[in-house]
Amino acid sequence: MKKLGARGQKWLKVFHLIFACLWVGGAVTLCSKQYFVNPTDGGELYGILWTLRYVDDFIIIPGAMGSLITGLIYSVWTNWGWFKHRWVTVKWVINLFGVIFGTFWLGPWLNSLPPIAKAQGLKALTDPAFIHNREMLLVFGTFQAATCVFAVFVSVLKPWKATGQRGRLPLRRQD
Repeated sequence: MKKLGARGQKWLKVFHLIFACLWVGGAVTLCSKQYFVNPTDGGELYGILWTLRYVDDFIIIPGAMGSLITGLIYSVWTNWGWFKHRWVTVKWVINLFGVIFGTFWLGPWLNSLPPIAKAQGLKALTDPAFIHNREMLLVFGTFQAATCVFAVFVSVLKPWKATGQRGRLPLRRQD
């Protein structure tokens, strides 16, 4: 299969970084708003939750899907491969886990909150379903954001050797 040239890889890197910034930035934004913004009335609660949903729908989801697609392109059309480097494999696990967990758990938990807040106002803070879903978002949303930040460190530091080297450095020819 034909590989991307140097110019194509530079463009791919630009798009991959943009999507990663969206995903990581959105995830950190959701965490900070959940922990540090305290509404004083039902309208504020609804507004805050609606903005969280907006960030999820229009920043995090496109960022996650863009990261997935550009990562796929990296693995197929460059020499990075799928499992050639452990750090690439770790990023794939983080990305797939993030997309799957976000789609089937985090997203539904978040999407359930604004309608409850709109109907009940601040009384939503005592609603058992609201409390459960909000706590799940606090715990697992923070975990997801932390894994996204970890993926950035892995991308920059590339901490593990290629999988075929068994922990040894390649021999260098000395002239």
